[in-house]
Amino acid sequence: MTSTAARAPGLAVALAAALVAIGPAAQAHERPQPTLADLAQRHGRYFGSATDNPELTDTAYTKILGGEFDMITPGNGMKWYATEPQQGVFDWTAGDEIVNLARAGHQKVRAHTLVWHSQLPGWVTSKEWTAGELRAALKNHIQTEVRHYRGKVYSWDVVNEAFNEDGTYRETVFYKTLGPGYIADALRWAHQADPKAKLYLNDYNIEALGPKSDAYYALAEELKAQGVPLDGIGLQAHLALQYGYPTTLEDNLRRFARLGLDTALTEVDVRMLLPATEEKLAQQAEWYGDLTEACLAVRRCVGITVWDYTDKYSWIPAFFPGQGAALPWDEEFARKPAYYAIREALS
Repeated sequence: MTSTAARAPGLAVALAAALVAIGPAAQAHERPQPTLADLAQRHGRYFGSATDNPELTDTAYTKILGGEFDMITPGNGMKWYATEPQQGVFDWTAGDEIVNLARAGHQKVRAHTLVWHSQLPGWVTSKEWTAGELRAALKNHIQTEVRHYRGKVYSWDVVNEAFNEDGTYRETVFYKTLGPGYIADALRWAHQADPKAKLYLNDYNIEALGPKSDAYYALAEELKAQGVPLDGIGLQAHLALQYGYPTTLEDNLRRFARLGLDTALTEVDVRMLLPATEEKLAQQAEWYGDLTEACLAVRRCVGITVWDYTDKYSWIPAFFPGQGAALPWDEEFARKPAYYAIREALS
């Protein structure tokens, strides 16, 4: 049987011309551009974003959140004030919403955070504790929360921000009442409640070699020697252009790897003094690229999480007046030079 094309050569030419004309668009439709997560996975890494419950009603926001990333961190919904607002009374509403969103989108969850001096409920901060009372309350909080999310999260930031800038212990209610051993106890209790979750210590200004990161190195070495279940160190990487780039980041990641620990860049943003200029955005992009390359250079740096991905929902302007524009997407969800620098580094 003669084909239609054979009987009508003019039609065949027209069809071929049309296919050529729509070729790139069709090709793009057939093979969508890989996401940041896709590119990171090629290196055995993840690429994640923090998120928070109020923004989950923004469908333009959630489309990108669900499409670009394979790891989610709840910004606030798992913190102590949200999960145990009254002693012994637990509320999983906010945390569950984000975990369920992640699971529906085949994303993992970095759970954040069990023990932190900030955002504590009033019943913790207003009471004069005995060591026995606080130890019992801390253990109950950790184990109840970790058991609730057992099997549903990839990792926990077990203790957050335990050190001062000079490497001394932060004078928190936990340290002052229980001494430095509260950190090992917290890790043990979390491990008992979910033996498969990865357990991290997490802090800011520990990207470079220095007194604070040295304190974490010494603590990690001590914990490992004692057989305490510690899997990794989270380097928050809240950076600011005006303070300079942490040029010893890769060396720092390597020394923790030599201890047998994973590392992760857990809360990345790069803020600037406003207004943003092309020059500042270019420098920011360079830093995002450098951070990504540093993680890729060290096998045990397992992934990167930006502290939410869009300037629209950044925490920076509220806490650092006159600063902002810290993230790879702007307030209108347009990709900034930083986004393309990350892609290039991952590619």
